[in-house]
Amino acid sequence: MAADHLSVTFAALADPTRRAILARLAQGEASVTELAKPFELSLPGVSKHLKVLQRAGLITQSRNAQWRPCRLEGGRLKEASEWVGEYRRFWDESFERLDEVLQDLIQKEKNSDDHQGDQDHAEN
Repeated sequence: MAADHLSVTFAALADPTRRAILARLAQGEASVTELAKPFELSLPGVSKHLKVLQRAGLITQSRNAQWRPCRLEGGRLKEASEWVGEYRRFWDESFERLDEVLQDLIQKEKNSDDHQGDQDHAEN
């Protein structure tokens, strides 16, 4: 089930307009009209993006008289972040191992150069 949530979440996050909407909502709740302002989209166009974000569980929209504020919901973003974090750890560990190998090679090269320098000095 979590993988299905992740698929829907990442599909919603794939669109730059939806990511920008989420960035705006991270600053606080906003109406559809407020969310539409920075984009060259109609209100129905923004509403379609909001529906995708709602289906993904990334936002909620409540009703307060005529005002229907949208709010960011962090749960699904947290799930996605944790999933990405697992792979981040893998790459961090891989880069740490690579760094260790490179440091060993550098040290061996340095020792080899020092040894070669000692031989050259002994021959003179």
